[in-house]
Amino acid sequence: MSIFLRALRPLPIISLRSKRLFLSPLPLLYLNLQQTLAKPNTRLSRSNHSASASPTPFTSSEKTLTASNPKSPESPFQESLQWVSRTGLCGELAENDVGKRVRLCGWVALHRVHGGLTFLNLRDHTGIVQTSYYSVATLTSECGPCFGALALHNSFQNAHSVINDLRLEYVIAVEGVVRSRPSESLNKKMKTGMIEVAAEHVQVLNAMRSKLPFLVTTSDDAKDSVKDEIRLRYRCLDLRRPQMNSHIILRHRVVKLIRRYLEDVHGFVEIETPILSRSTPEGARDYLVPSRVQPGTFFALPQSPQLFKQMLMVSGFDKYYQIARCFQDEDLRADRQPEFTQLDMEMAFIPLENMLRLNEDLIRQVFLEIKGVQLPDPFPRLAYAEVMSRYGPDRPDARFDLELRDVSDIFTDSSFKEQGYNAPKE
Repeated sequence: MSIFLRALRPLPIISLRSKRLFLSPLPLLYLNLQQTLAKPNTRLSRSNHSASASPTPFTSSEKTLTASNPKSPESPFQESLQWVSRTGLCGELAENDVGKRVRLCGWVALHRVHGGLTFLNLRDHTGIVQTSYYSVATLTSECGPCFGALALHNSFQNAHSVINDLRLEYVIAVEGVVRSRPSESLNKKMKTGMIEVAAEHVQVLNAMRSKLPFLVTTSDDAKDSVKDEIRLRYRCLDLRRPQMNSHIILRHRVVKLIRRYLEDVHGFVEIETPILSRSTPEGARDYLVPSRVQPGTFFALPQSPQLFKQMLMVSGFDKYYQIARCFQDEDLRADRQPEFTQLDMEMAFIPLENMLRLNEDLIRQVFLEIKGVQLPDPFPRLAYAEVMSRYGPDRPDARFDLELRDVSDIFTDSSFKEQGYNAPKE
């Protein structure tokens, strides 16, 4: 991407800052129009702030976008912006990667300094890996010439000067060599606890300039849970938590398995039904959407794709399924919210037993592949009358050995009479 600026006279310095509450992977950009831009075809080139970059007129944590002449030897022309390209993922590094040079990108999850040695946990969507940095004083006093301290002087000095200013949730890029951890520093609780990255270059992609409303990496283990109002207000931070991340990944895996099972094993066709449709009487109230094109008329959001499923069966689609979004304008309950997702299936010319069998096999497959749980085959079945007599209508739960028992025969000769019982007066 190139930006062309034209001017009839010299312009003052202009600084454009984008206000962000919290950090995103995109770097902050600044326009420096200090030079005279009287010539046409003046282009802009960016120089990133990194551990190995030369000093700029700006502060150490800012990114610069400076106006430059493509013919000027001091600022060579760049056809496009050069973005960071990572060569590995934090959670996928293992012992077989020892000795490999990698470039990682992610968020700062932990930052601690021990004298001349600094440890930094870097997090991305795959997990966390530890990176370590040595100051020049530590290299020359402890490592000695045999470890090549003098040769690493410049790179480690620059890296160490950058990481001292890092804070939690900074977005950075790290380049270094994967190595094994010392035996006393192994962490078996981490997937990458056997290795670490000895960083040589650090590049700040975006800085955290506001105070965090809650700590992302420790919120799952905190004794005082964060209020839902705060979590929902700062949803981008909440979704970085490992617990929330695992929930979304779990849902993705379940939906993916359902699709593959129904399509590849049983030949189902996935069909998407309309969201905006005519209101039809069903069990709950509809959400209404006014029409701008036809004033006075309204669309209704579907409570479920029931009518569309019937139309598809009549049209000759033998096996149909859909991961459907449903909307119900009802009061909130523990098991109901305004919008939710459900699996809808429809099959033509199939007996009840085959339908039940397919659903049981699907649920068994999901639990086995996702959680490694083997469910019984077949599922135990109870008639409605038996459920009412054994458990009652109040949400029966077969996991507990709590059932209703008829003890009328025991109290046949008892003097207790149900109709003659009078409650004691207060």
